[in-house]
Amino acid sequence: MAKKITTDLDLIRIRENFPAISSGRIITNNAASTQTTFKLLELCKKLAPLYDNVHRGQSTASIKMTEIFEESYDTIADFIGAESPQNIILYRNATEAINSVMYSLLTEFRDGDNVVTTFMEHNSNYVPWYGLCKEILPRFGVNVECRLINFDKATGELDLNHMSSLVDRKTKIVCCTGVSNFLGTINPLQKIKQIADKSGYEQPDGDRRSYLLIDGCQLVPNLFIDINKLNIDFLVWSFHKMLAPFGIGTLYAKKDILSRLRPFLYGGDMIAEGKVSQEYVGYNKLPWKFTAGTPNILGTILSAAAIRNLLDLVLNPEKNKYFNSKKRLNKAVVKKAMKRIRVYEEKLSSIALEEFQQIPDLYLFGPKDAKKRISLFSFVSKKKDPFQIANELSKEKVESRAGCHCATLAHHYYRLNPPASCRLSYYFYNTSDEVKFSIDALKKVLKK
Repeated sequence: MAKKITTDLDLIRIRENFPAISSGRIITNNAASTQTTFKLLELCKKLAPLYDNVHRGQSTASIKMTEIFEESYDTIADFIGAESPQNIILYRNATEAINSVMYSLLTEFRDGDNVVTTFMEHNSNYVPWYGLCKEILPRFGVNVECRLINFDKATGELDLNHMSSLVDRKTKIVCCTGVSNFLGTINPLQKIKQIADKSGYEQPDGDRRSYLLIDGCQLVPNLFIDINKLNIDFLVWSFHKMLAPFGIGTLYAKKDILSRLRPFLYGGDMIAEGKVSQEYVGYNKLPWKFTAGTPNILGTILSAAAIRNLLDLVLNPEKNKYFNSKKRLNKAVVKKAMKRIRVYEEKLSSIALEEFQQIPDLYLFGPKDAKKRISLFSFVSKKKDPFQIANELSKEKVESRAGCHCATLAHHYYRLNPPASCRLSYYFYNTSDEVKFSIDALKKVLKK
């Protein structure tokens, strides 16, 4: 049995809400996708008879669906403390959200500019910028450099001194992960913001600083985010990593930037009513300016409901205080819930780190301090390759992931051959016994 840990989470009742857990699975690949709940699946079934398109009808069903759909934007905005739903743009996933920023900024880049990102990025926050610098802008005679920030191989921490040397008066935008999906590292966003702010780059609105885009896919589901305190320009995350695998990724952006930028996609709902002629096309108000075509209506509603479901699970699983309510979320409630998740996951991480240290010939990537990381753990062993480990773990009923985890740059950074590792990752519905069980299975696999 694993060492018991004290927690404010009612794990027994929390776990009863998940079909996958009720089926007997031990869910230890949460960094790839988390599980959904009975309540969200029931809500999807309940919404089906009411379904109609939004912003496209005067029927009772269309008006009601539009109301629920637009309220979902309020919930998502409130969750991160955004000023209004006009700051929230929804796409199919975080990858598309990052691409939308890249394409919307495309015409603003000047010859000689640069983009600064890191060696620890998910491919989705590197490859679009690579494509911009290497493939798109050169065709228009615009040369833009893509610069990469180092990180410490031993600690997994970003090299802020190296970052300071790369960010200069030609840095249009800094793109950085909030939490590495390979290393587990929690990056110091305030310090990163300070470096970006000091660049002196002249933006079209007269600001003299570099924009900052944060990939929050592993950040937002695990830590409390106060977007006003962070004061960043762009934040993206995916709902499939926080209970809602219904095809929704989110872009938060400052309203003044969104008002100025050109849309990423054209047509459909992003056009102002009746504002199309041979000479002029008028764009819709925010956030619909960036929502071309029929959106993922049910996915949007279910993703917002997942936030309310998460709050209930973490604060009181027996009550549906937020899930069945139109009550606006306040910062204190969200902070309390996310702090509980963070404190509990730190304890899970401490147990995992202690267990990993007992395994000979195993190299664990990222910080060895639970306070500096989230509860995902990537590793390699001299005894077996990552894919063999993952396949054998599956036979032990442990769900892991082998590969580069879409963090290919980081795997090459370590000169791994093949560029792959194995990863176990936990969420707030995991128990300390499951952490111990999964790592005991790893010990057994490596002894074979």
